[in-house]
Amino acid sequence: QVQVVESGGGLVQAGGSLRLSCVASGRTFGASTVGWFRQAPGKEREFVAGISWISIGTYYADSVKFRFTISRDNAKNTVYLQMNSLKPEDTAVYYCNVLDRYGSRVALDDNWGQGTQVTVSP
Repeated sequence: QVQVVESGGGLVQAGGSLRLSCVASGRTFGASTVGWFRQAPGKEREFVAGISWISIGTYYADSVKFRFTISRDNAKNTVYLQMNSLKPEDTAVYYCNVLDRYGSRVALDDNWGQGTQVTVSP
């Protein structure tokens, strides 16, 4: 299993930006598709964005399309999520995980990190 550590969250005003990082440890992400998810209070965890292992393919939830950009640096075993034009409804704990295949919105397993809190004020 890949262990991950997410970071980069914080408090930002609506319209602002944040860049999240997800670092793999123990094992690398290798050739896996990796995704970002988020969970708001009282809601189920939802898919946000995914990226193929050679970064050719990316895909997004409709709610973040054109505002968020996922990228990865395989040499650093790190996946990023650049979040622009943030809205209060983006407030959530953000997690990363390996996806079960490219194009999927399902995590490969239930091995989640601690996440990073993103709070967007009106």
